[in-house]
Amino acid sequence: MKPAALVAAVDLGASGGRVMIGDVGAGRLDLREAHRFANRPVTAGGTIYTDVLHLYAEVLDGLRLAGAAGPLASVGIDSWGVDFGLLDAGGALLGNPVHYRDGRTAGVPELVMAAIDADEFYAATGIAQLPFNTVFQLVAAAGAGQLASARTMLLIPDLLAYWLTGQIGAEVTNASTTQLYDIAARGWATSIIERVGLPVGIFPPLRQAGERIGPLLPQVRAACGLDAEVAQVAVASHDTASAVVAVPAAEPGFCYISCGTWSLVGVELGRPVLTRQSRLAQFTNETGVDGTVRYLRNVMGLWLLQESLRTWAAAGQPTDLDEVLAAAAVASPLRSVVDPDDLEFLPPGDMPARIAAACERTGQPVPEDQAQTIRCVLDSLALAHWRAVEQVQRLSGCAVDVVHIVGGGARNSLLCQLTADACALPVFAGPAEATALGNVLIQARALGAAPVDLPGLRSLVRATQPVRRFDPSGQVSHWRAAARRLSWG
Repeated sequence: MKPAALVAAVDLGASGGRVMIGDVGAGRLDLREAHRFANRPVTAGGTIYTDVLHLYAEVLDGLRLAGAAGPLASVGIDSWGVDFGLLDAGGALLGNPVHYRDGRTAGVPELVMAAIDADEFYAATGIAQLPFNTVFQLVAAAGAGQLASARTMLLIPDLLAYWLTGQIGAEVTNASTTQLYDIAARGWATSIIERVGLPVGIFPPLRQAGERIGPLLPQVRAACGLDAEVAQVAVASHDTASAVVAVPAAEPGFCYISCGTWSLVGVELGRPVLTRQSRLAQFTNETGVDGTVRYLRNVMGLWLLQESLRTWAAAGQPTDLDEVLAAAAVASPLRSVVDPDDLEFLPPGDMPARIAAACERTGQPVPEDQAQTIRCVLDSLALAHWRAVEQVQRLSGCAVDVVHIVGGGARNSLLCQLTADACALPVFAGPAEATALGNVLIQARALGAAPVDLPGLRSLVRATQPVRRFDPSGQVSHWRAAARRLSWG
């Protein structure tokens, strides 16, 4: 193993991005921030877009700042899944990517599923049918004529990697989220692609996490002030896949919750679960690092909290997060709960009003202030975590002894404690920057500066990163009663 590696991890989340510097060596895993920036979707002409040119400019700024800290050996990029850009025959981007929260896929899943049996679709791809999946976005784009000039489809991290290196490809952990990837054959599901009326030729060659994509282009190095050659390494480019790499688990019986705008609740398996029961429970099989399967359920996550704060801020109301959480901690527990996965909560907008309407519709007390609204959100999210943990054990046959919460949600002590209470399991919270750490670790491993297997990588995380433990309070009956209000009991 080489003595050390200095790498840059570009981590793009649903609400913000960052460029982090990772310093990895024998028994050392240091992470520090070089640059942080907002990721704000832009609505124009009634369509919600990802401002990918802004993100690319911020990435260049971040690489310039990271390079000033020392000679970088490599760069890796991860992001959220399903969204993509389209390139023409000359490699030019055909418009800003449409954001997954846009409504263009309304009615499209029903159209697609009329042509393909749902069980057959799931048996091939292992992906839960969600309205924003890449397959439905692409079918919507084809229906609007947007594929007519397209020659290549690149998911967001692959698009940025293309601009940095000139190399075209699709890293498998993100490709597997499209619902157009064959989870068993580990390649594009060409028969599915053809049957939904999409051109097979736009899907690029696949690459594995840890592969070297190529050196940064000379003009990119010049723009970032990088004198020496810097390699672009394909990391686990879906942010959840990178986060799972950095779960500090010591034993196999663990469940992870990668908690941010979304909560991804699941277990790590050696093979997919493709049963009808799994499909109906909305569980998904996504490719992980080293041939693993991320068997998980998407839960709406802290989006409800984030959007509530935005709504209040726009109205000129106080939105200090620490103060809001402190007030929520002393608010009446389980007074009202909602299903965070209800699609009414998916679009941007007045979240507190929608939460109030859901409570009224289900005959529960309507939150009267910010504290009650946030307590409703966090109680509901903890309850949704419990439901997913229970389901993942039953569907996979794997017993769970402990829950690891990683990502930004690990900083939310109230949510971590409520999750421990709801699940009646110990919760280990941290690291908060798990995605960036996983990104760094895969780069370092490719450079020979980190352990070669997942247990070794996770051992390094345990030895170097702070983790907090939350034990359940024992009030299980109250949580089960709340679950019955949502017909989850």
